[in-house]
Amino acid sequence: METIFSKIIRGEVPAYKILENDRFLAFLDVFPLVKGHTLVIPKEPIDYIFDMDPDALAELHKFSQQVAVAVKKAVPCKKVGVAVIGLEVPHAHVHLVPLNQISDMNFSNPKQRFEAEEMEEIAEKIRQEL
Repeated sequence: METIFSKIIRGEVPAYKILENDRFLAFLDVFPLVKGHTLVIPKEPIDYIFDMDPDALAELHKFSQQVAVAVKKAVPCKKVGVAVIGLEVPHAHVHLVPLNQISDMNFSNPKQRFEAEEMEEIAEKIRQEL
């Protein structure tokens, strides 16, 4: 299954990468709800997160936790919210969204736009907290 995430994994599409290993990748959402909104994906091209092998799903959540801790340290917020929706891109992914109010996680809100320089700055701040 070919998706934009497959292209990001292969390096064909640039991304503001936060953390990567042989199984998972975390990068900033280019259409974020708020500053620091990060996506965590398995490199295995699977559409529905609950079709993942249970051990792989557990590892995805552990990887997401590591990233969320860094996001919380790098981006001023009360908590980091977690959402798995799975309708936007047919590739399993976890949204990590810095929260200061419940409405920060409303996916109906207009998406934010940040210049490339600011996106790289945000990514670097998060990477420094890992």
